[in-house]
Formats: sequence, C-alpha cells, structure tokens
Amino acid sequence: MGVCLSICLGLLSACGRTSSDLVVYSARNEQLIKPIFDRYTAQTGRTIKLITDDAGPLIERLAAEGANSPADLLLTVDAGVLWHAAERGLLRPIDSPILNANIPEHLRDPENRWFALSVRARTIVYSTERVQPQDLDTYESLTDEKWRGRLCLRSSKSVYNQSLVAMLIAQHGEEKTEQIVRGWVANLATPEFANDTLLMEAIIAGQCDVGIVNTYYYGRLQADRPELPLKLFWPDQQGAGVHVNVSGAGVTAHAPRADQARALLEWLSRQEAQTMIGAMDKEYPASPAVAPDPMVASWGTFRESPLNVAHAGELQPAAVRLMDRARYR
Repeated sequence: MGVCLSICLGLLSACGRTSSDLVVYSARNEQLIKPIFDRYTAQTGRTIKLITDDAGPLIERLAAEGANSPADLLLTVDAGVLWHAAERGLLRPIDSPILNANIPEHLRDPENRWFALSVRARTIVYSTERVQPQDLDTYESLTDEKWRGRLCLRSSKSVYNQSLVAMLIAQHGEEKTEQIVRGWVANLATPEFANDTLLMEAIIAGQCDVGIVNTYYYGRLQADRPELPLKLFWPDQQGAGVHVNVSGAGVTAHAPRADQARALLEWLSRQEAQTMIGAMDKEYPASPAVAPDPMVASWGTFRESPLNVAHAGELQPAAVRLMDRARYR
C-alpha cells in the first residue's frame, strides 16, 4: 500500500511538472488571491493551478518534494516566514529590473529570493471615547504608567507579534526591547487575545483602551461597522517609523516553469495587480507608485520603518526567547 501511494504521488508530481499550468502554493486565502490570478489568466492566457494551505505545511511540502516539486511560486504572509523559506533553500534569486524598480529595497529579500506584494502596518489602535491621540507616541510609550491596566495585546504565539518584537530588536537591541516587552506585560488589562479582532472588540467593550493590531484587521472591522469607536495611531513618526510586515512571493528553487513564474511575479508588482491586491484585504500596495484603496487612504499617511523586513526572520528566534523571558504569553 505504501509503495503504491509513493508511486501515485510520484506520478502526480511528474504530471504537475509537465503541465502547462503555473503552480502556485499559497498561504493566502483563495478568495483573496484567485480573482487576481483570474485577471492574469484573462490577460495572458496562462492558467494557474492554486494550491492553498497554511504556510508551515506548504513549506514542508516544498522541502519534501525537492527537485520533483511541481510548484513554481510560493505566496505567503509575514516576512519572517518568507525569510525562513529562503534560508531553507526553497526559493531562488531573481534578477529582475522590473521587480527591483517596483518593490522598495527594504520590502524585498537582500538576495532577491522573495518580494513583498502588499504591506500591512502593525500599529497602535485606540478608543476614541477614552483616549486622545496626543496621549500616544511610540511603541515604547505603551510601557508608561498611565497605561497600567489599559493595554491589550494579541498572544506572543502570533507570528505578527514575533516579527514586531524581532524588528524592535533590530532597532533597539535585545536589552532595551526586553524592557519594552516587560513594560507591556505589566500594563496588560486582560490576558492576551487569540487574534486582533477579539482585541479590538475588547477595546470597544471597555476592557482596555489601547492595543497593537495589523491595519487590515481594523479595515475588516470598519467595513462591517463604519461608525467604529476606534482609530489607528501611527507611532514613532519622529523616530524609527511604523513597523510594517508584508505578504510576498518568490519563485521556487526547482520551479519547472521558472521564466513564467518570474513573469507572473513581475505582473503582480505592476499597478493593476497592486491595486487589486491592496483592495482585496485592505492592505497597502507594496509599490509606492500605486495609491491605496480609498478606505485605507482615509486612515492617513505615515512614515514606515526603513529597516529591511528580512530582520523579522533573522531575529525571530531571539524574539521568541525574549518574549518567553518577559512572560509575554
């Protein structure tokens, strides 16, 4: 039975490698990416086979398939995840003047193995009923005594918080970052939340007054409830800037259709696709030449951190250890 299964899987991989379809392994929800790929197919005639799963299983699948993998492109969220896939040798460097022109240097791998396709800021959200924007300043300022019993955070198990802390380490070093994280923990009003939406609901319910969230979660909530008694605040505008993370993609190391995969990735960095990507989940286009969705634009402009987001992967193990020491659960 095991031998038969191995043969069947091998045949499927072989079929995938000889197919004319581009094969994309995607950790993004199908409804957020398929309309964009459908547009590409309509324009180019190139069909795309989309295989979706969580990032971890997709990366392990790529690694297990090795040179027999049918995948041409890996699409996922979080710069740390992209960095880990690249460091495992699962993505290949791409020399593309188009991608280099469209995607800023700090939003792509230093070795050009992956490129951001959208940007999400991880920023401060606050109650408009109990907090004035002048009360807020930096991520570090959330350790102030005035926020004791007023702060909510998502769990440290969230890769987005792990990447945030990793980027704070890149900015401040471990010692100061640990002081910041310990200060946050001391100011918590409630146990940590499983996701950003629950955190914002807690602020609305009066359990806390301020928190840290990804902007697109705020956009989803605002789309359902336009009179949301919450606003976003852009921290560190006189200093390091707002922490950003990305969704992005890279051509796989053993892509059977590498040239076509590169062409798709280049198309995804251009204006039409960037506009669609940003609008689908209320994210910011990775290309600074493309205007954000009107709702996203209504949140105001901000200066983002110029640090390369690859630090989110490089320093993520240190960030996890630091959060554990700080008893951030």
